[in-house]
Amino acid sequence: MKTLDMTKGTPLKLILRFAIPLFIGILFQQAYNFADTMIVGRGLGDTAVAAVGSTGALYGVLIHFANGMNNGFGIVLSRMFGAKNYEGMKKAAATMIVLDGAVVLILTSLSLPMLRLLLVWLDTPADIFGQAYQYIFIILAGMFSTITYNMGAGFMRAVGNSRTPLFFLILSCGLNVSMDILFIFVLRLGVMGAALATVFSQVVSALLSFWYIYRNYAAFLPGKKDWRLEKELAGEMLSTGLSMGLMLSVFSLGSIILQKGVNMLGTRVITAHTAARRIQEMQVMPLSAIASANATFVGQNFGAKEYGRIKTSLKQVISAELCLSLAGILISYTAGRWLVGLLLGTSDTMILDYGVLNTRVTSLFFFPLGILLVLRNAMQPMGYKIAPVVSSSIELGVKILFTFLLIPRVGYPGVVVTEPIIWVCCAVFLGIVYIGSEKKKRKESCM
Repeated sequence: MKTLDMTKGTPLKLILRFAIPLFIGILFQQAYNFADTMIVGRGLGDTAVAAVGSTGALYGVLIHFANGMNNGFGIVLSRMFGAKNYEGMKKAAATMIVLDGAVVLILTSLSLPMLRLLLVWLDTPADIFGQAYQYIFIILAGMFSTITYNMGAGFMRAVGNSRTPLFFLILSCGLNVSMDILFIFVLRLGVMGAALATVFSQVVSALLSFWYIYRNYAAFLPGKKDWRLEKELAGEMLSTGLSMGLMLSVFSLGSIILQKGVNMLGTRVITAHTAARRIQEMQVMPLSAIASANATFVGQNFGAKEYGRIKTSLKQVISAELCLSLAGILISYTAGRWLVGLLLGTSDTMILDYGVLNTRVTSLFFFPLGILLVLRNAMQPMGYKIAPVVSSSIELGVKILFTFLLIPRVGYPGVVVTEPIIWVCCAVFLGIVYIGSEKKKRKESCM
């Protein structure tokens, strides 16, 4: 049984040990996204890339809510693991399965009937509307597979096992790329083939995850008596899950608003933005991996009441984020144009210029983004349920303001500066909340 007790040992060493598999997993996921865009671009053309890219924010708001819920459930599990409350873990695992089943049912039944109206509201260009609808319909219909995999991965990470989810993710990514090639180049299924490849690979990874959990973590799995949901536990998991889910979905809802602004600028701009987003996602993945690993560290140590270790980890992790941010800036300014060209295989100067502009400007603000990711992920396990959601609401407000007031006036440069401004504002807000709260606690302890 692979577990990692993070309540003992050097914080940064433990976090990096846990983060490396997470980083590799995110790397493979982004490598898949990169390869998927390349395959679609070379096999189906720029308009197909735009069709797939135009739906990314819509899918994100739903799947981020569901995955946020699972992150919240994992926080409760990691606290119980840190406190050595293994009987409580069984009950929590049963509650997680029930709540996830409800989330899948609600999101699927609500999103599919409203899909066409949502694409219209997003100002999806007419020349890509059909492909966009076909792609996102299949992806959302298979959303259960993504949520199921993330539920299994969340369970394993809560007990300190970040390696096994990585193996299954690597397998899934490899299978996804293979199916992309088969469905697009051989069977000529168009964007439908790209969507089917994604769902198929996620089903396989979900099945493997639960098979592994059944074989290796039977001691933590619920028995018959554990399926009787306890009101207090269910309420704690639901509140924590909703807090994380709302934080991520409000963030993604802002991305939908911003995508509307991008869509208004035309197909070529959508193509450039899609490429820039893919590159940005790859650059940000080490920042995200360390922040996610630190969340598990904080959860276990909060459950064990090792509060001093949490403060130490925050200082060390933010220093690591600074180093990684500088590396991202270097890559953007030395290889940005080459990466955009490699990704799209296009010679369109406007697309290349806009893609490079986005990658260079956003990279300058990776450090505030790193601080934001660390605080958002760490504050949730420590019981800060409101502040992270408020920070996401700030993000939503700025994106609405810029989409309707700035972007129509200045065009794509308005899109480029939107998220960097948001990262700075939200990082400052969460920093003020956390530091203020810690000072208040110290004063109260001295009284």
